[in-house]
Amino acid sequence: MSDPERRDLFRRQDLFYRQDEMPDELFYRQPRFVTHIDEGAIAAVTQLYREYFPAGGRILDLMSSWISHLPPEAEYRQVVGLGLNRAELERNPRLSSAVVQNLNTAPTLPFGDHSFDAAGITVSIDYLTDPVTLLRDLGRVLVPGGPVVISFSNRCFPSKAVAVWHELDDAGHLALVGQYLEAAGNWAQIEALDRSPLVGGRRRGDPLFAVVGRARG
Repeated sequence: MSDPERRDLFRRQDLFYRQDEMPDELFYRQPRFVTHIDEGAIAAVTQLYREYFPAGGRILDLMSSWISHLPPEAEYRQVVGLGLNRAELERNPRLSSAVVQNLNTAPTLPFGDHSFDAAGITVSIDYLTDPVTLLRDLGRVLVPGGPVVISFSNRCFPSKAVAVWHELDDAGHLALVGQYLEAAGNWAQIEALDRSPLVGGRRRGDPLFAVVGRARG
């Protein structure tokens, strides 16, 4: 599939229909001080950030909440969280500053070019109704070569996940998120990872997958 064909595909409204189309601000108006994946999957996210986020860097935590899953031993120059619930963001001890914004109604980020060295989207990519536009703009705000780590599991709020997410299995989700980055057009070195926790060589608990890309600048 060519890039123009892929971009046209991701403009189809039926792919991004949600069972619950109430404004996201209403759905998320009550803070949820809970974790949405288990401890093993959280540890896998933290390890990804340990590997990909530069020490002392400027980090953007997109679709952020009351916890960012950053390595506790790592120090960063800046951590900016962008999410939908102000109370959750204010509870997050790792954030230097916070922005409240609905990325489904406003997928353009309020930051200058090359403002951040790395970005993370943790177990939230399945809720985006225009992921390609957002990821294209994210490529703008990262420095050239800056990584985005997009992690996800098989957990979600079913009524808020987009239709195409429900149609796919784990392998399909990995392929889909990679296609989002490809369609955005300003990402390179895209890799799909299965970081599901294993015990004795067998998966235990919540699975954890990630797609990582590097901004072209």
